[in-house]
Amino acid sequence: MASNSGTDGRSQIRRRVGLKLWLSAGWLGVLVLAALLAPWIAPQDPLAQDLFLGRLPPVWQQGAEPGFWLGTDSLGRDVLSRILYGARLALIVALVAGSLTCLIGASLGLMAGFLRGWVDVVISRAIDIWMAFPPVLFSILLIAVMGPGLVSIILAIVVIDWTRFARVVRAEAMAQGAMDYVASAQVAGRGRVSTMLTEILPNVLPTIVVLLTLEMGIAVIVEAILSFVNLSISTDDPTWGGMIAEGRTSIHQAWWVLIFPLVTLFLTVLSFSQLGEGLKDRFDPVLR
Repeated sequence: MASNSGTDGRSQIRRRVGLKLWLSAGWLGVLVLAALLAPWIAPQDPLAQDLFLGRLPPVWQQGAEPGFWLGTDSLGRDVLSRILYGARLALIVALVAGSLTCLIGASLGLMAGFLRGWVDVVISRAIDIWMAFPPVLFSILLIAVMGPGLVSIILAIVVIDWTRFARVVRAEAMAQGAMDYVASAQVAGRGRVSTMLTEILPNVLPTIVVLLTLEMGIAVIVEAILSFVNLSISTDDPTWGGMIAEGRTSIHQAWWVLIFPLVTLFLTVLSFSQLGEGLKDRFDPVLR
């Protein structure tokens, strides 16, 4: 009976993990397609302004105009079109910044955790110094110094968040380095670098993948924060953070300008987070 109940419990957990993965991956898949197809599926030009169409409500409310499905902002710009084009920037930042952060942080963490010695000392001290700075304030300072722009946003995220990967991967590499299979590889004559790449890295890779998905969600948040305070790209270009900042000032007259980009941002970050958690549970050897 105990064995059956344990099996049933693991089956339920696996089903929940599968549902979590499908829902999060489904939303992100739809978002990626919408961003790629934005020039063809966006109902309006996201930069076109018409003050006579300012603050039109969504199509299901009285006073709406055909073609403006989620209404317009105070300048008459279509909210849905701006959300679609804003998704392109958010996903570019998530993919590029997340990948670069993963590559740099994971590489340094892998070297520190396996090679040890002076390499570990230098990298660990750098991590401690970097983590002494508040991340949001540090990112704003970097953008202020480098100037707003897509490249500046990506560099700021990479400079700030590489420590997240380095710390976790370092701990995983240290744990894997103490395993018998590593000692066997070295006894067989493999060099340290070869052992690190062929033995340690494959076993640390699931952790890196989970961290990467979480980092992409963090990158989307950071870009939205910088857009909110006008430190992202040009204020004319549609960004979710910029739309939220604008909608905050007119929440009582046009709630849709704030709510729709805010919900989109929330679902995107939640999906990245749940995708990471789902992958973490899927890689769990107990559930496997």
